[in-house]
Amino acid sequence: MNHHPKNKGPLFTMPNNKFEEKEEHAREHATWDRRSFFKALGLGVGGSMVLGGMNVGATALSPLTKALAAANSDRVLVFIRLKGGNDGLNTIIPIYDYSTYASYRTSVRINEADSFNLSPEFAMPNFMSSLESFWNDGKMKVVHGVGYEDQSLSHFRSSDVWATGSDEDEILRSGFMGRYYEEEYSDYLNNPPEEPLAIQIGSVGNLMFKGTDSTDYAFSVSDPNQLYQLAQNGWLHDVVNLPDCLYGEQLGYLRAITNSTFIYAGVINDAYNASTNSVSYPNSPLSNQLALIARLIKGGLGTKVYLVTLDGFDTHAGQPDIHQTLLTDLADGVSSFFEDLAASGRDNDVLGMTISEFGRRVEQNASDGTDHGAAAPSMFFGPALEGNGFIGTHPSMSNLDFAGNLEFDIDYRQLYASVLENWLCIPAADVDEALLNVHYDRLNLGFECVTGVTENERNGLKHQALYMPDGAVVIEYTLPGSMDVNVQLFDIMGKQVAQLESGYKSQGTYRIPVQSTSGSWATGQYIYRIIANDKPYSRSIVLTK
Repeated sequence: MNHHPKNKGPLFTMPNNKFEEKEEHAREHATWDRRSFFKALGLGVGGSMVLGGMNVGATALSPLTKALAAANSDRVLVFIRLKGGNDGLNTIIPIYDYSTYASYRTSVRINEADSFNLSPEFAMPNFMSSLESFWNDGKMKVVHGVGYEDQSLSHFRSSDVWATGSDEDEILRSGFMGRYYEEEYSDYLNNPPEEPLAIQIGSVGNLMFKGTDSTDYAFSVSDPNQLYQLAQNGWLHDVVNLPDCLYGEQLGYLRAITNSTFIYAGVINDAYNASTNSVSYPNSPLSNQLALIARLIKGGLGTKVYLVTLDGFDTHAGQPDIHQTLLTDLADGVSSFFEDLAASGRDNDVLGMTISEFGRRVEQNASDGTDHGAAAPSMFFGPALEGNGFIGTHPSMSNLDFAGNLEFDIDYRQLYASVLENWLCIPAADVDEALLNVHYDRLNLGFECVTGVTENERNGLKHQALYMPDGAVVIEYTLPGSMDVNVQLFDIMGKQVAQLESGYKSQGTYRIPVQSTSGSWATGQYIYRIIANDKPYSRSIVLTK
């Protein structure tokens, strides 16, 4: 029996009278607006737009585009975020030093009799038994002791660290995936790809897919029911059941515009309708998300990166029951997900990995819970791993840090670097650049990239907006060689408001002040566009004076 996420019911009903006429009217608006400046409203994808009727060609193929079009073009990466800080010791149980583990956890420990062995040294709780065959079949690996130096123990700060790829003392507002997409899709604001680069569920506000100008490169929804509604219907708001008056016409028009700003609703709907779930999923939060994503993958949606979220891991009190419910959902959801994908031969194309902002304290607290910790394991899932196993050294429970937490062994950015380069086939130099120009050792997870792309083919132009202490805004760009350059400024409605620069420029770095000679520009968001050697680049800026 097929199972889908719980449907809370349609947001509207469609009357028989005038149905075809109004449906065609709504479809016309959706089609027109999907290619218009109304993308700039950003209700769906964070500011995608077409600038003022300009005839713009397709962006040249990037190394990532070429890589994914080669032998491994169907590869998909699914981040499974365990929000709140997962207790790694009760997920991967250290049997090799069980007495020390048990002494710290008199009432929240997992008894040996209530676990199954992954190896003579490590076990998992029986309520995760749906992963036992997964492990035995070589479809799961565990990376021990993942974390970073000077763990803050703050949910907000550590979540930002994991999303941005930064150090603890480095405050950034852009994510490691957002920075990569920003480079590869240089004219994203003007010419977005036909399918979502990424889809995230339940982590709205997470910085992972944010660019340096706050452009969100992921299609984001706060809960799976929103995405499910889009997948089923292709739009959100009723454009048919409207009052028969001027107000109704205006309301319908605004609703059509709002619907069309979810510019990827159509392709998501097509993929959803092109497939079904082949297995019955548990009716639980993560399983529902994975059931929907499986259907999109099987339906041919070209999205390569997904972020799903299972919340509730901040287990300060009453941990045993809460943690069991969460980990059961994780295990059953992952098992069902890959079984579903296998039914259509897509399981080898998909890699899943867990991330969490931190682990938990080794010693339990007085409320049958555990407090914020540091290092924790990350789990990888999928037949592409070609064998089970452990990576890294499990942190010692006898040699804790000053706060009583496990010391990390594997930097979390090693996970990112490994999957970006070896799974998604992103060139090593581009991976390092996205991770703030630092090279992190790659982990041997059991797969490698096989692609014909052997070098970075971007032309190397860099650009950014600089916000000065006096409130002025400056566009800075660096040319890798001599070329024709054209710099324009558009308002949020797509109207060109200024020609900032035009002419032949030599290799080097240039700065252009963005200021109105007439003083007539309103405070707000604008888009600058640089065309260099006929290739467009764009980014959002905010003018305050």
